[in-house]
Amino acid sequence: MFIIKFYNIMTIKSSQTLVSEALKEIKTISPEEALKLSNEGKSNLIDIRDIRELENEGKVENSLHIPRGMLEFWVDPESVYFKDGKLDVNKEMVLFCAGGLRSALAAKSLQDMGFDNVSHIDGGFSAIKKSNFKIV
Repeated sequence: MFIIKFYNIMTIKSSQTLVSEALKEIKTISPEEALKLSNEGKSNLIDIRDIRELENEGKVENSLHIPRGMLEFWVDPESVYFKDGKLDVNKEMVLFCAGGLRSALAAKSLQDMGFDNVSHIDGGFSAIKKSNFKIV
């Protein structure tokens, strides 16, 4: 016997709605602003793309890779997955993904966790490739 559950599509927020809401609450910076923060040693440049994306597209020099699915766990001191010493919590956490959607949601999530100094790069890796960041 199959049980079919119907969802009222009007009660489910779309991913685009979630991104739009996040963008109203988070700090968005340009690739140039992110590069300046990185060069001045004032940020943790965090690449949340999937490992396959890094392998296929390259990695931003001096960035840290924290997969989107593990971000909240790796930065939570109470989590068994906590990566002590991975980030300098006194520096701004600058997130990016491929295009800026996942990083917007991730930045909102970190803010919801209580991190104050969080931003994401407008346009993500696509915009970064067109800037002066070095891709390795």
